[in-house]
Amino acid sequence: MAGEICRRLHQSEVVGEILVGMLLGPHLLGAISESLSLNVFAEIGVIFLLFTVGLETRATEMLRVGGTATAVAVLGVLLPFGLGLALMLGLGEKTTTALFVATALVATSVGITARVLTELGRAASRPARIILGAAVIDDILGLIVLAVISGLAEGKFSFLKIGLVVAEALAFTVFVIVVGQRAAHRISAHLNRLRIANPAFVVSVALCLGLSALAEHIGLAGIVGAFLAGMAFAETREAANIRRSMEEVSALLVPIFFVVMGAKVDLPGLLRPEILLLGLAVTALAILGKVAGCGLAAFKLGKREALSVGIGMMPRGEVGIVVAAIGLSRGIISNDIYAVVIFMSLITTLITPALLKRAMARSPRA
Repeated sequence: MAGEICRRLHQSEVVGEILVGMLLGPHLLGAISESLSLNVFAEIGVIFLLFTVGLETRATEMLRVGGTATAVAVLGVLLPFGLGLALMLGLGEKTTTALFVATALVATSVGITARVLTELGRAASRPARIILGAAVIDDILGLIVLAVISGLAEGKFSFLKIGLVVAEALAFTVFVIVVGQRAAHRISAHLNRLRIANPAFVVSVALCLGLSALAEHIGLAGIVGAFLAGMAFAETREAANIRRSMEEVSALLVPIFFVVMGAKVDLPGLLRPEILLLGLAVTALAILGKVAGCGLAAFKLGKREALSVGIGMMPRGEVGIVVAAIGLSRGIISNDIYAVVIFMSLITTLITPALLKRAMARSPRA
């Protein structure tokens, strides 16, 4: 219900689901609390969320992305990460905590931007194409950064460890994209022989969960495996059917994840002056990092279009929340830092639609 209300107010449904979790959680009304069953549903929900995102990401589209979109994605990752890392280390936080906060500032939740562009009838404009193309690369870079940081959190911080984790993450990613796509095409060709209801959905979900488990087994985040599983099936002839089937399942499970995440936010604690100031500082750097980094990479398009690209890459939404949830579950970040990341994700999600509409209204039409 809260998600529907937010959608009618032209806001992301994620915002409503998190706010409900904060309201019903132990820090306010106390209607829901930490439980194994809720956490299991939430974990499956976030795996299905990343699987669905992967289903929308075609490897061939990534290969066709131009140099501008690539530059936007790379600078849009490096600048926010560096700013977040410098802030947290400057405040005396542990290296692993600072790395997780910096990672939460990296990836863009482009679903919000894509919806605004569609509503404005500007989905075919040049800034829109660059934003959507850069977001694909941004997702991959963000997941690799998350995989690296998750691996580092398990052991000693060293350059050798960084190299091993990067190599492992890249090898796993390339293997699933290259071999997984071929395997998915071959599986898709024989699915009609199976005498089960909706075989494409059943087999793809089984492989999604299997790759998630494999990713966890080799030290990566399970959502990396889920995302890559979605990419493997994105270009098969069954992709549309799988997406339709996933919509029904995700409508139930994905909101549970955001409600549970919202329930973990200590709202009264977030309103403490020192935490609120930190939240505002992190949010300011999150906005600056994307607008400046992505805008600078797209500056050759002109000031107005570069600004549109920077704003379009600004919202963190569910991506930042997922990163923070992983850090909290592993005991790497505290409840206060978790609340700060949630605050940043909510603010960047809320302000993007209005800012993007103004920026796009001023930029030349396609």
